[in-house]
Amino acid sequence: MSFGLTFRAAKGCWMVNLSRHCSRGSIGLFVPPSPPADPAKVKELQRFITLSKRLLVMTGAGISTESGIPDYRSEKVGLYARTDRRPIQHGDFVRSAPVRQRYWARNFVGWPQFSSHQPNPAHWTLSNWERLGKLYWLVTQNVDALHTKAGSQRLTELHGCMHRVLCLDCGEQTSRRVLQERFEILNPTWSAEAHGVAPDGDVFLTEEQVQSFRVPSCARCGGPLKPDVVFFGDTVNPDKVDFVHRRIREADSLLVVGSSLQVYSGYRFILTAREKKLPIAILNIGPTRSDDLACLKLDSRCGELLPLIDPY
Repeated sequence: MSFGLTFRAAKGCWMVNLSRHCSRGSIGLFVPPSPPADPAKVKELQRFITLSKRLLVMTGAGISTESGIPDYRSEKVGLYARTDRRPIQHGDFVRSAPVRQRYWARNFVGWPQFSSHQPNPAHWTLSNWERLGKLYWLVTQNVDALHTKAGSQRLTELHGCMHRVLCLDCGEQTSRRVLQERFEILNPTWSAEAHGVAPDGDVFLTEEQVQSFRVPSCARCGGPLKPDVVFFGDTVNPDKVDFVHRRIREADSLLVVGSSLQVYSGYRFILTAREKKLPIAILNIGPTRSDDLACLKLDSRCGELLPLIDPY
């Protein structure tokens, strides 16, 4: 499976050329195959939502694959299935300037495409449920800002958001859009062609392409910059974890949407819900770590099934 991007400068304007697979055709490209929705289980989910008065929803990468963003673990179409590449590790990023240079070069090329992704019907449905008072709180493991774009406000971004950038020294927060402009100024003649699309705004580049890429420092203190996300090997802020635990204790039911729950940072909240004896429903294509804890499991596309549910 091949995906191509070309990033080059032309008369002072940065241009991105996307292959046919990376444009509109990619929207369904990263969604694993699933059986037709079971009408009986759809009715069960409808009853689950109808009975919920303080519904907490936790979403994962599977809700955004229908918006054209690949995930890591989906069978046959996830990053782990398509390539031997693995996501960047927090310790490597913090310790090594060359690692940061490689990361930001790849992210710079992938950013115009990644930031242009739009919410799909599943994101809009959950936002509507919040507006109608059905959804009490939304916790997402995603860093793509699609829930925010859909209008969700009662929201915790568990792993942060790629649309924000932090300084590792002073903690100054800036917009990723502003950083893109700084990249362009520092690299007016730099060009790269990438083959392969990864989650979280990443693309694949060769070492030769990366070597001449220049990375800006914090405008406030000169420190190194990092996206405001939790990389693999890092931990979620304890205050944020405690906040989500409190929301779960206030909820009366939990719906998981598009997550295999393989990462403990999300799985622990399922354990909390179980301890509180909350009913748990899971909508995800493929098995999850918590199937045995759920009273209902559905293997369907999030954007096809959720709009079928009447919140009342």
